[in-house]
Amino acid sequence: MKTMYFLTALCAASLFTGNAYGVKQVEVLKRDGHQNEIPLLDNRFRIDSKIDEITLLFFRKSGAPAVILVRPDGSKYFAADSVKNPNLEWFDELSYDLVTIKKPMAGGPWQVIGSILPDSRIVVLGEISLEAEPLPSMLFRGETIKITGKILNDGEPINTNLFRDVVSLNVDFVSTNNENFANFGAGIQEVAEFKDDGRGFDERPKDGVFTGEFTLDFPAGEWTPELYVATPLLQRRIVQNTIEVHEPPFVTEIALAEQDTDEHLLTINIDSSIVKPETVIIQGKIYYPNNEEQMFTIDAAAKDLRQLSVKNYDWGRYSVELSVFGTNINGREFMATLPTYKFEIERPIEAVPEIDPATIITPDEMIENEPVEEKMATSTIISLIVGCNTLILLLGWLLIRIFVQKKPIKFKVKLPFLKKKKTSEGDVADTEKNQVGKNGSKNDRSGEILNLSMTDD
Repeated sequence: MKTMYFLTALCAASLFTGNAYGVKQVEVLKRDGHQNEIPLLDNRFRIDSKIDEITLLFFRKSGAPAVILVRPDGSKYFAADSVKNPNLEWFDELSYDLVTIKKPMAGGPWQVIGSILPDSRIVVLGEISLEAEPLPSMLFRGETIKITGKILNDGEPINTNLFRDVVSLNVDFVSTNNENFANFGAGIQEVAEFKDDGRGFDERPKDGVFTGEFTLDFPAGEWTPELYVATPLLQRRIVQNTIEVHEPPFVTEIALAEQDTDEHLLTINIDSSIVKPETVIIQGKIYYPNNEEQMFTIDAAAKDLRQLSVKNYDWGRYSVELSVFGTNINGREFMATLPTYKFEIERPIEAVPEIDPATIITPDEMIENEPVEEKMATSTIISLIVGCNTLILLLGWLLIRIFVQKKPIKFKVKLPFLKKKKTSEGDVADTEKNQVGKNGSKNDRSGEILNLSMTDD
């Protein structure tokens, strides 16, 4: 049966040990369950001849090229060699190299070349295990849960900081697909990812314990919690017992104010079959329609309901945020965030003043008056249109004649009385001409010869 080791070469710079004669010693990599880390001397190490497969982890400066491994015979391993070499697997990440070697060469020291981080050690990873506290059997939606987990090497926490930097603990909830619950077909809910960095809810950094909190903000029903560590380094998973997530044991309802001087009353009913009412403390914030905010706290009391008075700011939208603290019937203290309760007051309809009956127009009167008004309005509009168009045409003609054709404006008006007078004057002239003709001349229009001879007298 093959033996497999994980070795973390956490980079070293000039770490030496010596014997009585000052000769450098290179320790052999092996695992005995007691001593799982050794110094990396001049970036050199030995591999026990009994090891059939070994995984090396080299931490280097972020962004630096992958390291180079020099075997005892002087030949080299590069990251690109893993493509064609079946005995070599190489994960070239941003800040570390993870190298797995099958049938490693024994008999001499190996050497690593690269931007190895200083003050580092080699850690031989043996039996890696993941431990986590089981989740409570009674949970409800909106509750905040705290969880802790550990990654152990041969039953002991891994004290190498650089190793914990690349490892995180993930928490998933997998639906059991029980058709009798609301989470049927909900799949997998990824609820949290924790690191041992002392941030967030982690209590202490680099202590080998992953601590975090998450809120159950997914549907109620049957779920299977799964905690796992999955990195190129290792994969460990814990599947816990199936639990049931209940609906929140708090039911809220609102009684709206009947008069302007009254207040709205929000009632919170507590399910005493899940939580102990005498331990429940409620706090939160009210958001009013006028953007005003009000903090509130409702102290614990030995009764199944709590009441909250909400000021009546007329119509608009109201929102109430609720956070609950207490103890369930199993004696476990809890903290939960309930869904925000919202309600709305409709805008009142303004009253229309009464109409005097004397001013009411009957349908018959409306029918009689409507055509006349329409006719008058129509005729007036038509007259205005015709008059305006006529005026526009006249002005246009005058402008064209004066400025374009450059002609004077003459008005030829024939008056009847002027024509009659002119005709009378013509008749008088003809009469005179006829008299002259009688005396001695004739009009040559008759073709007669004018007689100019004198009489005998």
